[in-house]
Amino acid sequence: MKFGIYPGGRAGVTCSRESDPGRVGALVGELGGGGPFVVREYVHFLGARPDPAVVASIGAAGELDGLTMPDDWYVSGGRELDLVVSYIPAVADLPGWLGFLDRVIERYAGITRYLQVTLEPNFPIPLIDGSSPGVMAALIDGLPHARRALDARGHGDVRVGFSVAEPAEWLGGDAEFWRRLGEADLGGVVDYVGLGLYPDAFGPPVPVAGVRAMTEHALRHLREHSLVVAGIPATTPIHVAENGSPSLAGRDQVASLATMLAVVREQEAALNIAVYELFALRDADTGGGEAVGALGLVTDYYVRKPAFDLYRRIVAGG
Repeated sequence: MKFGIYPGGRAGVTCSRESDPGRVGALVGELGGGGPFVVREYVHFLGARPDPAVVASIGAAGELDGLTMPDDWYVSGGRELDLVVSYIPAVADLPGWLGFLDRVIERYAGITRYLQVTLEPNFPIPLIDGSSPGVMAALIDGLPHARRALDARGHGDVRVGFSVAEPAEWLGGDAEFWRRLGEADLGGVVDYVGLGLYPDAFGPPVPVAGVRAMTEHALRHLREHSLVVAGIPATTPIHVAENGSPSLAGRDQVASLATMLAVVREQEAALNIAVYELFALRDADTGGGEAVGALGLVTDYYVRKPAFDLYRRIVAGG
């Protein structure tokens, strides 16, 4: 299993300050240790006439000009880029979306290893793709379109997939989403399925035993139920595409992350888990007092937390 991380300092609309590329490079280099290490980044499709306030709120300006770090950084030191293309227009726009995928592929395919088409399209909350009009068409048409576009440009080695939030009871139910995927018969163009996993992040504190049970349930539910409904075979790997726990008063970030990672490793072979990516390197807003701002291994001023050394040791141990 490969490990990785989101290196930026933004979580949705929360971002206290811009990233410091020098510090990002040093910290990610230390975590990766020169071996294979996956780096997750995001670009966003907001439609033909995006609201400037929304663009600013999620930091989406200039995403096709460059990511957190220079291009060559993503293909050096053993790193592999996992690039998420998020679909969040105010009105459905399938032609615009497919054209945007083409532009993203033209710009970034040469440095990309994994291309994720949509972000959690089963999760209907604001500024996540599941709330966007036309998201099912964006996913169902976007996956084969991306595959064809990559192949036509000589990038057949780029793996194409999508991510979801799981399990269903955390979301209010997503049976219709998986049923429609199954009807679309996409198994032949899905190289992996990503999972967003935050069992103890956005509710009351959860004891370690609860974190363990919720993590295993989410992983097994995805593999043994949801992917079966969608007709996606067991040979298609799962990527734990996002996983995090906040460092807030009354919570033990180290214990939670250690527990979740232990479960992932225990289930790695049985559930075919190929990649684990932690969210995130840096807090989005350490002083804000909210879970979404405190998921990092370091503070928003890049001061290390105990969880940094925990993850470094886990990555080093393979």
